[in-house]
Amino acid sequence: MVRNFLSIALILVFGLGFSQKGAYYQQKAKYKMDIDVDAANFTYNGKQSIQYTNNSPDQLDVIYMHLYWNAFKSGSMMDQRVRSQGKNSDKRLQKDGVSRLASIPADQEGKQNIHWIKQNGKDVKFEIQETIMKVYLNEPLKPNSTTSLSMEWDANIPMQIRRSGRNNSEGVDMTMTQWYPKISEYDYDGWAAFDYLGREFHAPFSDFDVTIKIDKNYVIGAGGTLENPSDVKGYTASTDIKADQNGKATWKWTAKNILDFAWAADRDYSVDQFTVLGGPKVYFVYQKSDKTKYWEEAKPYVTKYFQIMNAQFGQYTWPSYSFIQGGDGGMEYGMCTMILGEARSVKDLCGLMFHEGSHSWYQQMLATNESVRPWMDEGFTSYAEAYVSNQLFPPAKPQPNPFIGSINSYIKFVKTGKEEPASWLGDHHDDGTAYTFASYVKGELFLVELGYIMGEQNLAKTMKQYYDEWSMKHPTDRDFIHIAQQVSGMDLKWFHNYWINTTKTIDYAIKNVKYDASSTTITLTNNGTLPMPVDFNVLTKDRQVLTYHIPLNMMHTPKTKDIYGPISVMPYWYWTQKDYEITVPFNKSQIQAMGIDFSQRLADINPADNIIEVK
Repeated sequence: MVRNFLSIALILVFGLGFSQKGAYYQQKAKYKMDIDVDAANFTYNGKQSIQYTNNSPDQLDVIYMHLYWNAFKSGSMMDQRVRSQGKNSDKRLQKDGVSRLASIPADQEGKQNIHWIKQNGKDVKFEIQETIMKVYLNEPLKPNSTTSLSMEWDANIPMQIRRSGRNNSEGVDMTMTQWYPKISEYDYDGWAAFDYLGREFHAPFSDFDVTIKIDKNYVIGAGGTLENPSDVKGYTASTDIKADQNGKATWKWTAKNILDFAWAADRDYSVDQFTVLGGPKVYFVYQKSDKTKYWEEAKPYVTKYFQIMNAQFGQYTWPSYSFIQGGDGGMEYGMCTMILGEARSVKDLCGLMFHEGSHSWYQQMLATNESVRPWMDEGFTSYAEAYVSNQLFPPAKPQPNPFIGSINSYIKFVKTGKEEPASWLGDHHDDGTAYTFASYVKGELFLVELGYIMGEQNLAKTMKQYYDEWSMKHPTDRDFIHIAQQVSGMDLKWFHNYWINTTKTIDYAIKNVKYDASSTTITLTNNGTLPMPVDFNVLTKDRQVLTYHIPLNMMHTPKTKDIYGPISVMPYWYWTQKDYEITVPFNKSQIQAMGIDFSQRLADINPADNIIEVK
């Protein structure tokens, strides 16, 4: 009731340094692959060579690689984790609390059988620890030098349970994601050699030259540039498909400076393509049917989506982007995403497309380690999704801000007592829903709360500067906070620590009101455990909204402007201080309502005691 009143009132009135020690560096890999697919049996044979450049100041004696598909079998670490968590695990990995991995048929298990690995043409020893492969180099890789790795392997495409695999729920034959032996990222924190339990990924920026042989009747969607569209099915009007003696067509794909190469294949795919003014070229690769009818309607929205993202958050850097029907929900990869194609409405489909597409900014171009900081990946992406969706699909009932739904969801979840800190590693949360709120919701609200603290103009400037300084690199949260502090002139380390490393909560309230002949004195109180600045608002009978900004002393610099109207700056509220008094120059007859944060950006877990409607 309080929030509805405020929405109406607002409508009436408003119509720190690098994360690494020393100079920054990042590693680089160049892959050349030859893949031969046996589509009938859902297997493939692979050969690849990798030119790996060590730009770090450290000598490397080993290289770690990921073998993600080895997780998809009974008894794997992923299976063990799902069994131990039961109904608290990821809903896609279990049914009624029983692990789906436990019952994978043997012929549909994920397998990546490494035949041999060579360094500079000589055999090397390697050790496989389920989804991690440790390669012992014969020749140590010195700083600022490059080595060549080559290998052969064969693989069994697993039943699709999580992201990758055969025969997804919508009938797509092959979703080929995280499908090849992939080099781990190495940085100041060492190798990012995390066991794969179903969640996040990390990798160095790499170039890809990929040749795929597959039955000529298949169409492939991928993240990259198709170099021979006239030789294959789906991308031109030509029906002259070039096939070898085995009836296979050869697809040649390239991609520059992406984190990974992903693709999907199906005999019933259609390919639509259109170009966004200012970039990129967009491909829709999907099965056309009544169930996917909203893909056609989505095109103008996707065009506007990229234009808004380019203007607000930084220019998309690659030449193309592909939306490919093939996921178990949605998952982002280099220059593409795999998503479910069937949707209840064009709004629902676009919401999924907007979220996955926004990962091109927050995880792909700004390539944070999502295994360590999933909240920067999922949360920043969710923020961008909500920002664009609010413009392209405005709510039927006006809302005070685009993020009010996430704030309300967060408040409801906090009261379950299941919240876990956002700082936990992605695969190490004890509860699947707690992971979702820590990463998606609290990550999104990290930016919402920053906008409240520093002002929306400063937040927008911070987001653009973050892109300008860290695009195509591997930033951390310290890098982001460093920029936010530069832009705002505020100390923000306290907020970063409280919001990300703890589950402490915000809870301010109006404790007492005293009306005088020409003024009103309000006593505010802090019932919470997470201190914040307070914007105290007064709505007058003549429909003015006034904002009295009470800065938190740990900020050291107050907010002086915001998009929600003029600001009067008050004395600091010390974080150790329980109560705070503020006097406004209006008597009772002049005030229609007053309270804490009419904009409703403050994630206060008990908002009902924040507002007084004056009768």
